[in-house]
Amino acid sequence: MKLAARVGRITPSPTLALAATAKAMAARGIDMADFSSGEPDFDTPEPVKAAAEAAIRAGFTKYTPSSGIDELRQAIIDKLHAEQGLRYEKSQVLVSCGAKHSLYNLAEALLEAGDELIIPVPYWVSYADQTLLNDATPVFLQTREEDGYAIDAQELERLVTPRTKAIIVNSPCNPTGATYHRATLERLAELAVRRDLLLISDEIYEKVLYDGATHTSIAALGPEVAARTVVINGVSKAYAMTGWRIGYAAGPKDLLNAMANIQSQSTSNPCSISQKAAVVALRDGDAFTKKMVTEFDRRRRVIVERLNAMPGVRCSMPSGAFYAFPNVSGLLGKRSPSGVLSTPTDLANYLLHEFKVAVVPGEPFGSNQHIRLSYATSMETILKGMDRLDAAFKQLT
Repeated sequence: MKLAARVGRITPSPTLALAATAKAMAARGIDMADFSSGEPDFDTPEPVKAAAEAAIRAGFTKYTPSSGIDELRQAIIDKLHAEQGLRYEKSQVLVSCGAKHSLYNLAEALLEAGDELIIPVPYWVSYADQTLLNDATPVFLQTREEDGYAIDAQELERLVTPRTKAIIVNSPCNPTGATYHRATLERLAELAVRRDLLLISDEIYEKVLYDGATHTSIAALGPEVAARTVVINGVSKAYAMTGWRIGYAAGPKDLLNAMANIQSQSTSNPCSISQKAAVVALRDGDAFTKKMVTEFDRRRRVIVERLNAMPGVRCSMPSGAFYAFPNVSGLLGKRSPSGVLSTPTDLANYLLHEFKVAVVPGEPFGSNQHIRLSYATSMETILKGMDRLDAAFKQLT
């Protein structure tokens, strides 16, 4: 059977694949220290679960409008207005089966052969593959670790061509944990308006911020900017609801209408029960999120301090999300008992099989010098894992 050419352009999500491998090893009784998974280890808040149970008992288990129930879309509208001063109508909001699904709907509606999408590096693994699946070309904007992964507006503009359709903005960023200062967002917004580009603002980690930082959506920088920005978000990270699969997009009416039409012919509506739960999360979940982020902050400091004490490793302090992204270039080229470790993937395989530590190599994020560790796991796992990493790195020659 001949498959479509687009299938050969992509690979399975490496983060999901690694997490599945680590979980399978743990299921076999192997004592794992798993830093692969990009999901909070906290349980979903009780009021959210209660809302889901009530929806089941009330028989709210049928199809809903494919774009999402009015109650949830109104909760999203209210949230964006209260927190960012943004004003949307319900026709400008689409609820999907997770933020990844929202992004895919957007790629389907926006991109075609010959188009280019600018993606700052390092980047979340699915941006490039979703672009390729829709016949467009990802164009990578290199950023520098020593600059806090900030976007240089001049370097960005040099990449803009007549084929450029949009720019990805991901703050806080997966995998680096970096955030964009308001001045950076203003420069991006000015460029987008001047060159007639769409801004895709992935804000899924907006509430996972540290050291008193607050989130500014690039869409909030003025009506002209909002008119060319699609805000992507969801309930997965802020409310420990990864498996509930509720994401959303808000933006220009014509584009959101096209995305809604695509969704109506692919998945139809998101889960009815999850939608009812998401309403409660958005309206009443902030106290839970603040408590969770306080614990993430404690873990963040421990894991970064321990990583920076290891030979051949340096790790900047993330200002958001729940990932450490240590530079391991000082370890590459060294020899393990099983051979020379030339790449982050070699290092990740060594750690997984020899020391039962699961980390994600940097290559799928666009880096050949880093690995990613999620600290959305218990302090017990962090301490155990750091001890194992230290021992593993000291064995290299």
